[in-house]
Amino acid sequence: MKKSVLTRYRVMAYVTGVLLVLLCLCMIGKYGLEMDGAAEATQVVSIAHGWLYVVYLIFAFDLGSKAKWPVAKQVWVLLAGTIPTAAFFVERKISRELDAKVEQPAPAPAKA
Repeated sequence: MKKSVLTRYRVMAYVTGVLLVLLCLCMIGKYGLEMDGAAEATQVVSIAHGWLYVVYLIFAFDLGSKAKWPVAKQVWVLLAGTIPTAAFFVERKISRELDAKVEQPAPAPAKA
């Protein structure tokens, strides 16, 4: 597996996680504190998170298929982008797990 597959997953995990936390803060400002401008901010952040979450899903699915994960693990990683801060913890666990596989060079072909 190429390192770029893991790198793009990691980037999208952080982007998705940050946007989801920001969305939660905007929602608190909009509904809890009734702040001016919070409704517009909530709308912008929710649209951005929604579109970028789709990109996250594509990259996470690609990573999972190349890493040959079981379905349960794949679903767990895909859902991490919907729970505030979960993407950060899941990304770290997955990165530690796959770093060893990515760093290892492919075995040399056997000579006949």
